Amino acid sequence: MAFLTHDKNFYRNLLVLTIPVALQNLITFAVTLADNLMTGALGDAAISGVYMGTQIQTLLQLFSGGIEGAILILAAQYWGKADSRSIKRIISIGVHFTLLVGTLFTVLCALFPTAILGIFTNEVAVIVEGADYLRIVCFSYLFFCLTQALIAAMRSVEVANIGMTVSAASLITNVSLNYVLIFGKFGFPALGVKGAAIATLVSRIVEAVIMAVYVFRIDHRLRLKLSDFFKTDPLLRRDFIRYGIPIVGGQIIWGVNMMGNSMILGRFDQSVIAGASIANTMNALAYVTMNGMSAAVSIITGKTVGAGKIEQLKEYARTVQILFLGVGILTGSLVALTKTPFIGMYAGVSPETAGYAQQFCTVLSITSVGTCYQAACLAGLVKSGGDVGFVFKMDMFFVLLVVLPSAVISARLGAPAWLVFACLKCDQILKCVVAYFKIKSYNWIKNLTRESVVDKK
Repeated sequence: MAFLTHDKNFYRNLLVLTIPVALQNLITFAVTLADNLMTGALGDAAISGVYMGTQIQTLLQLFSGGIEGAILILAAQYWGKADSRSIKRIISIGVHFTLLVGTLFTVLCALFPTAILGIFTNEVAVIVEGADYLRIVCFSYLFFCLTQALIAAMRSVEVANIGMTVSAASLITNVSLNYVLIFGKFGFPALGVKGAAIATLVSRIVEAVIMAVYVFRIDHRLRLKLSDFFKTDPLLRRDFIRYGIPIVGGQIIWGVNMMGNSMILGRFDQSVIAGASIANTMNALAYVTMNGMSAAVSIITGKTVGAGKIEQLKEYARTVQILFLGVGILTGSLVALTKTPFIGMYAGVSPETAGYAQQFCTVLSITSVGTCYQAACLAGLVKSGGDVGFVFKMDMFFVLLVVLPSAVISARLGAPAWLVFACLKCDQILKCVVAYFKIKSYNWIKNLTRESVVDKK
């Protein structure tokens, strides 16, 4: 039994799918970094306020990401069966759900921004800045949800380049408008965090327009039409809900986790909150390549299961474990080596904030190894392979019974901020043991498709 597959198509497909997704993630990260760096020049209250405001965006991403995950997993398996009609119905169902979520978030954040931010922190200055940001940026949520659902749809049929193009356009728009609106250039007033919110809103609109043009005018794999989004299928809707609920449930658990992170760290002072913002931004940069590779593994896994090539998938699974362990070690090393110059980019932050960011990044350099391995195994293989319920159960167990309780207890006992932060990340290491034995059992390989679901007339 070979540890690494000799199938050259696997490596070629992994590379072809990884590069555009990784570049898209890098560009998306650059947008977030630009926001943080530019608002960071306004001081700790501004960067902390934007950070708290973006936690709502992160929460939205978790909900919409669950729906996108359901689209990707189901559509990829039907892609393996070459059933494009069923894929179109799945996409339509997913878009309906994600727009519903986007609408709910928009209404709540537009009406109650201060109350929502008050859940996360009691720092008045942070709430004021964050509310100014949230009142505007919330109107970008619908555009974001639609764009991400369509990107997931294209990825499911192995079209990954468009996501990179959309993100590049968003980067150019966002950074340009940030510079003009935050600092008041070219005759525009200096709007501070409001300027950052407007820039984000406009960039989301640009993303949605580009994605719509591609899907309806350029794509030749699915040839989607506007009328396709008004069509559905009761059996596929039932499957979408059945398999989507654990995926969305897992995302909700991570939403609870993110809220818990913000609430726990939000009870510290501004310098801790700002330090966590910087560390989490570096965390996002560290996972650019890993996330791209993991997304590629998900697509390959779903297609292989749908095509019924089970023995081939087992060979791929062994290869994935070795590859991602190596990626994790490399990622952790890079975080440790580059944390000081990265933090130095935030010229406007206080020495206390920089010190906390150093401590948090040291924690991340260790947990990165586990994140790369278990994320690829549990999300890229197990979830995409069809056992969506298992990943949900593991997430629920670790978040509710390990991560949040340990962080709350350590915070109440007066533990230093870095130790509380480590408790919030401890599951990234612990999950590796579970992931190893789960992959080894191969009981996660399940074909979720139906025969002739959609009328082929």
